[in-house]
Amino acid sequence: MAERLRIAAGVISFHVRLTPKGGRDAVDGWQIASDGSEHLKARVRAVPEDGKANAALIALLAATLGVPKSTIEIVTGATARLKRVEIAGDPAVLAARLEGLK
Repeated sequence: MAERLRIAAGVISFHVRLTPKGGRDAVDGWQIASDGSEHLKARVRAVPEDGKANAALIALLAATLGVPKSTIEIVTGATARLKRVEIAGDPAVLAARLEGLK
């Protein structure tokens, strides 16, 4: 099984499966895909136009994890449902907060 979180110097990264127009802004916890990889499942009310859903995802993650929006970056998958997200900060603290999302 692939690792859920990847930790590098001052940055933690992970995959997110985003559902735009999801009716509410929420993080629905970790999910295992058919290939065995894990991703965080999230939904936002925003539509997937002009980066609105991505901006809503960043705001949702910032609020959920208690970090500034400026520390979060979508590094791959900007136009796809499955995205790789990086968050700068203390990896131990971020990992504990992310692992706590059920």
